[in-house]
Amino acid sequence: MKSSKPISTNTSKIISFLMLLLPTVVSAACTCEIESSKQSKREALKYKLGAIASILIAGAIGVSLPLASKKIPALRPENDLFFMIKAFAAGVILATGFIHILPDAFNSLTSPCLGQNPWGNFPFSGFVAMMSAIGTLMIDSFATGYYKRVHFRKGPQVNVEDDEEKTSGHAGHVHVLELGIVVHSVIIGVSLGASQRADTIRPLLAALSFHQFFEGMGLGGCISQAEFRVKSTVVMALFFSLTTPIGILVGIGVSRIYSENSPTALIVEGIFNSASAGILIYMALVDILAADFMNPRMQSNDRLQLGANVSLLLGAGCMSFLAKWA
Repeated sequence: MKSSKPISTNTSKIISFLMLLLPTVVSAACTCEIESSKQSKREALKYKLGAIASILIAGAIGVSLPLASKKIPALRPENDLFFMIKAFAAGVILATGFIHILPDAFNSLTSPCLGQNPWGNFPFSGFVAMMSAIGTLMIDSFATGYYKRVHFRKGPQVNVEDDEEKTSGHAGHVHVLELGIVVHSVIIGVSLGASQRADTIRPLLAALSFHQFFEGMGLGGCISQAEFRVKSTVVMALFFSLTTPIGILVGIGVSRIYSENSPTALIVEGIFNSASAGILIYMALVDILAADFMNPRMQSNDRLQLGANVSLLLGAGCMSFLAKWA
């Protein structure tokens, strides 16, 4: 009976010590999750600078191809090979959104470093991704509607002014199209620039390079049809090519405002990653796959249809497989 008192005292001391140690352990776990080491920060910056160069080159090549195809027929995007390349790229973009970016966003916004209320009580990642996809749809829808109202307001006319009206109509479509591109390209660029995780930036780099290349081809085709002067064509091509890289630079600047070890870093990265995932998923499914897979040319060619489906699965499968390391 005499020895029970010291044991009881020792036990209470141990419990008190563990209670004091617990906040430190939790804090350390949170710090580790944010990858706060200087080495990881340098690595992330290296990939960001690489992304700026890669996306800039991809966008410039994409927007230039349709303009050059007037003189070089082999570069025309109507070739069957381009359908399969686009399907492969769409698979890469789709897997990047679903497999790489969205899970990172969930991890950030459900981190134990953030309070249970509201972050633990509501699936913000899925909500932001959904709203960004809907927002992209709305911008595309309103922009296309505006273009059609302006272009077809006077109804079809058959006279000498037809060619002039067609050119001005294409010019209007280019400026609507470019507005939509600017909005989502800046958001995705800021998302990449604000991220401090190299494993988030790596897949985004590949997906955005593909995305910028094919979006550039779409814009280049519209510019080609509108028959702008050389100066205007160069200005629009440069503006498109620089949009996402400027967004990345803005994101890098935003990431320097707050401490990388703070809950603010998790919230900013989580929200931007969710938004970019939603945009990437929408762009892959609607702008690339739906447009091409419902194209009468593809639907009337069994070989092309099979090739495009295999390319899609191959692109999505390769990018999903890379999630094991990236």
